[in-house]
Amino acid sequence: MEDNGEEKLLAVARHIAKTLGHNETMADDILQIFSNFDGRFSREKLSDNIGDDHDHHHDHPRGSVTALELTLKSLERQISCYVEADHPIWADSADSAAFLDTIDELIATIREWTPVSRQKAVGACLGRAQDLMHQAMFRAEDEFRSLMGSGGESFELSRDYRNGESTGNLSFDSEDEDEGDIGNGVDNEIPVAHPITNYEIVIDALPSGTIKDLHEIAKRMVAAGFGKECSHVYSSCRREFLEESLSRLGLQKLSTEEVHKMPWPDLEDEIERWIKAVNVSLRILFPSERRLCDRVFVGLSSAADLSFMEVCRGSTIQLLNFADAVAIRSRSPERLFRVLDVFENLKDLMPEFESVFSDQYCLVLRNEAITIWKRLGEAIRAILMELENLIRRDPAKAPVPGGGLHPITRYVMNYLRAACRSRRSLELVFDENVVPPPPPSKLNNNRGGSSSSSLSVQMAWIMELLESNLEAKSKIYKDSALSYFFMMNNGRYIVHKVKDSELGLLLGDDWIRKHTAKIRQCHTNYQRSSWNKVLGVLKLENGSQAANFAASTMKDRIKLFNTSFEEICDVQSGWVVYDDQIREELRISVVKLLLPAYDSFIGRLRNVPELRKHVERHIKFEAEDIEARINGLFQGNTGSAGRRN
Repeated sequence: MEDNGEEKLLAVARHIAKTLGHNETMADDILQIFSNFDGRFSREKLSDNIGDDHDHHHDHPRGSVTALELTLKSLERQISCYVEADHPIWADSADSAAFLDTIDELIATIREWTPVSRQKAVGACLGRAQDLMHQAMFRAEDEFRSLMGSGGESFELSRDYRNGESTGNLSFDSEDEDEGDIGNGVDNEIPVAHPITNYEIVIDALPSGTIKDLHEIAKRMVAAGFGKECSHVYSSCRREFLEESLSRLGLQKLSTEEVHKMPWPDLEDEIERWIKAVNVSLRILFPSERRLCDRVFVGLSSAADLSFMEVCRGSTIQLLNFADAVAIRSRSPERLFRVLDVFENLKDLMPEFESVFSDQYCLVLRNEAITIWKRLGEAIRAILMELENLIRRDPAKAPVPGGGLHPITRYVMNYLRAACRSRRSLELVFDENVVPPPPPSKLNNNRGGSSSSSLSVQMAWIMELLESNLEAKSKIYKDSALSYFFMMNNGRYIVHKVKDSELGLLLGDDWIRKHTAKIRQCHTNYQRSSWNKVLGVLKLENGSQAANFAASTMKDRIKLFNTSFEEICDVQSGWVVYDDQIREELRISVVKLLLPAYDSFIGRLRNVPELRKHVERHIKFEAEDIEARINGLFQGNTGSAGRRN
């Protein structure tokens, strides 16, 4: 190593003399100064190739190749010292500078003599030079890898606020929780980030000095034609960092088959972790990797773009493949909301995909993100089609007791309300070339005006399917009054749910008015089918006096009223109304309908002479009793059927 050290010292001296000596006289003067300074710098040793170098700089290609051979001989001696060294070259700044200078000289020599490489002697020398370059590049590659590894053991995370007024530090942990090991050269430790909710963060994963050293090596490797090799080393180191970071964020590497076989509750948890991971990746990790890549490969845009793509490709594909697996899983309606979560997160991150993956190498990643995002939109449309099928297939079997809310009414309305909280995302989904399915011929063919959005049309269509399904279910009631009551009850619930939600904005005021009118008609039909029979008993022909009615007729009528009224009250006390306020409104409407007619009839009954003495014997209900019995209606006895949710 002593000979190697002297050779390196002589090489530096020759380089100085050659660089500063613009002609042979100046070079001789510099050599004389070195010789007087130290006996090791003898004229014979130092002038091995100074003159020859000047000759070949000015005389080739017409001159001999002697100068080239001498240069290669000197470079071989120097490079072999570095290639065979058993310690990191970058441990000593003087060594690293000399190594880079030697590489520069080798690159310049090859470039200078390449135009005359057809000459046999020159070609042979250039072959030796290329072999020498490979040796130098292999060592440079090792040094690059070593710097990437050692620099990554500790780094700072700066918080970059938009106002530019505040910066801070966030700590990272290595795989080992013992803080004393961090930064002390512990092998196989890759620092990774904790989950972060503030995305205005830039990770400086390597110290500035290390980045500068990496840039100097990268510049030589690219100049020597080893850019891809340099990119590969760089990307392999940084790719491992990203993979470990995603793992720390809780994201598993799952195949499509594993996602499809995963129980839904477990997949919901995995989607939550995916949402955190994809946001941290696109907003923090990838932009930070882009920044680091641009600094290492500054001025080398092609190498920077290639390296960045190789760094991020694996993690990006892992994130996108998971989203794709979610998109193509089963179409059960209850899974809409998690698919919407994935869709909306990708939608929100599209600007990041566009900005981070803006170069030509990353175009495939950007396009894949858009493709999977659209596939998620298709999945959302398919899930809502499955909801339509669920409504169609729901059979009209046993009637809901008491004409209360049918479970499908509650399910569909709460489902649509929840879905429409993501109205803007759904509008985006359905405005993307969606052609709604044609309605059955028995339903209204008008699916909405030309000004309606595709989502509005879709919601109106689902509501129409639900209404048709409920009409079929209402027909299984033997009591026509209960059939109308069922439709009124469910219709009121539907309109109530529409009015105070995004559904109301989608369906519009005209829809609400139309269906409110339908409810009123059901209410009228209910009263006609039940209470009008009782009213008919109490009705007396206009202009008639109580005296004109036989006592027996009046007795029969009051007896029939008492029986009919009790029967209706007994039956309808078990009917169900889902809402306290609506229940009270119904009772009041029955009181207003029945009580005036009853008061009038009782007044006439009291005026019948034959009955006047014992009239109270026939009057079973006073007006207060009638009102009290009516206030006992619609109490229900099924519990859940009347619950308001």
